[in-house]
Amino acid sequence: MPLKELAIEELEQRAEKARAMLKKCTVCAHCCGVDRLQGEQGRCRAGRRAVVSSYGRHMGEESVLSGSRGSGTIFFGYCNLSCKFCQNYELSHEGRGREVGAEELAEIMLELQEMACHNINLVSPSHYVPQVLEAMVPALRGGLQLPVVYNTGGYDAVPMLRLLEGVVDIYMPDIKFGDDEIGEKYTGAPRYFTAARRAVKEMHRQVGDLVVDEQGIAVRGLLVRHLVLPGDLAGTAEVVRFLAQEISPDTFVNIMAQYYPAHQAFRYPELNRRITGKEYREALRLAREAGLRRIYT
Repeated sequence: MPLKELAIEELEQRAEKARAMLKKCTVCAHCCGVDRLQGEQGRCRAGRRAVVSSYGRHMGEESVLSGSRGSGTIFFGYCNLSCKFCQNYELSHEGRGREVGAEELAEIMLELQEMACHNINLVSPSHYVPQVLEAMVPALRGGLQLPVVYNTGGYDAVPMLRLLEGVVDIYMPDIKFGDDEIGEKYTGAPRYFTAARRAVKEMHRQVGDLVVDEQGIAVRGLLVRHLVLPGDLAGTAEVVRFLAQEISPDTFVNIMAQYYPAHQAFRYPELNRRITGKEYREALRLAREAGLRRIYT
């Protein structure tokens, strides 16, 4: 059910359910149990209100999102992952930005729509699902029509994702690691791959494979990102096998080559270099061999 067809009353009820989950926080897969309504902080370091670091027209996303008019990105502060190689650590780890309420977040979405962006792209929203749902109420009343993109690190809680059914049109998760132990080492997230698999299955159940319009712009569906890491630390074979066999061979997958050492990567010799062309070509080979048919490079 597209957002524009979701009844305001239903959206308000979902926002209330999500808000209640802040009391003993179970908003993301960490399930820290802190009282964010009272300002307590868990692993994500976020409180009651959403922090917005920046927003605007973004031309650097996949072409199915950016198109000719850009993706209307909203970069949230903080993150529920603590990636050692984070390339946006000023936002994700330091939380640069300012707190906004539901009305202001809705105004940002409507401003991006007025700029004629192709979509509303929520970047790192996993720890702010209640705040997003609260903002969707005035946004919908204000005439929001654009597809909503949920651009996540993949460590999402399935009960929260279920509250987003009919609100999110395009799910865009990273699957960073194909192994729980390695994933925890480099993201600080216990059972990362297990949680990401559950989340991606729920996302695909809601929206299916990616659908594009006659201009080649995504309107609905699942788009998965996977960043190739040095020495195959990302476990690409396991990730692409999961997508091909347990999600769909028609899953739209972006195999990304833009890794570079950032943040704390210099402390880990295995992360302290760029990937080679050979490593990237091997990742593509693994994806094709697994049976994936829609590989974006």
